[in-house]
Amino acid sequence: MPLKTEAIVVGAGVAGVMTALSLLRKGASVTLIDRWEPGHPRASSSDYNRIFRSIHGKDEFYTRWVREARLRWMELQEEVGCELYHECGALVLAGEGHSDWEDATIGTFEKLGVPHFKISPDEVRVRFPQFSVEKVAYGLYEPEAGMVMSHRAVVETAKLFQREGGRIRRGHVTCDEAERLHLDGKPLEADTIVVSTGPWLGEMYRRTIRPISKIVRQNIIYTSTPDADTTYDVGNMPCWIDHGFGAYGIPSIEGHGVKAAIAWTEAIIDLDNDERIVDDATFTRTRQYLRHRLPGLVGQRAVDQKACQIAMTPDTHFILDFHPEHENVLLSGGCSGHLFKHGPVYGEFAAGVALREWGTADRFKISSRGTLSAGDSPSGR
Repeated sequence: MPLKTEAIVVGAGVAGVMTALSLLRKGASVTLIDRWEPGHPRASSSDYNRIFRSIHGKDEFYTRWVREARLRWMELQEEVGCELYHECGALVLAGEGHSDWEDATIGTFEKLGVPHFKISPDEVRVRFPQFSVEKVAYGLYEPEAGMVMSHRAVVETAKLFQREGGRIRRGHVTCDEAERLHLDGKPLEADTIVVSTGPWLGEMYRRTIRPISKIVRQNIIYTSTPDADTTYDVGNMPCWIDHGFGAYGIPSIEGHGVKAAIAWTEAIIDLDNDERIVDDATFTRTRQYLRHRLPGLVGQRAVDQKACQIAMTPDTHFILDFHPEHENVLLSGGCSGHLFKHGPVYGEFAAGVALREWGTADRFKISSRGTLSAGDSPSGR
């Protein structure tokens, strides 16, 4: 009987835990290593929730993946016995004069049969009275969308991995000048190693990954809902993307308040030294945005805040490719702000690549990365 493949996954964010679980279920002996415990607040996969939506412009690849991921999230929440996915819908507010991404998404949805509605500003007012529609050309509503409870999903998947025989170890994995891996100062060896350390991937692989990975800070605030008012709760309000403002948000769920963020791609973060606290300037900008788009929240108090980071690639495609010099090391990451929703599908695909059951997609390869226009980018950035 052949020996099991010994696999190590470095990094216990969503990409790491999903890949580790898939490797385990494919018959490998798997150890998952992280500097901290799964769900720790310095990770990109932290925070309470993430928007789940199929909206990816003209990109059919990611649209198909998300449609499959929707079913996988439903299956996973049955396995772990708690709510991970809430289908409250997603509303994209297409700005006047710059709706290329939304226009392209409608074409993709029509081709692939994704349920959606294109609604006028007047209909947005009626259906979703929470939103001001100033300078909105139309709304694109995707009913089979919503949110994933991100922190809970990572923690519960890690527990499931352990229940099925996987091992989790705390340790600090680094690279030497030749980009060989070490764990706590000693060489790290296994049949296959998947490195999915999120924004730290570029810090580890300064020669191979850093040139195609830009780390940007993401500041988020949560605002209280009005007294005795359920208008802004998950049952009555969708998640939203306000592309013209580079903003997005999530309705209140489990008492967290309304989540809102403005994606400032020039806000750089020092991963190991910066505090995970929202700065005053971003706080003020976000409150101004809420005053403009969600006027019913004017006067409500901020009740929570989160600060994390996104690893942006030039074309906003993920990274999933073997190291050019270390053939058993698979580099996995480049979230570009839209990996989490793909989690279960991404993890299974990455596990198959790691075990050489299939090759990676051309778009995920390390080489030949170029900048895409906002209309061509799957993330719209």
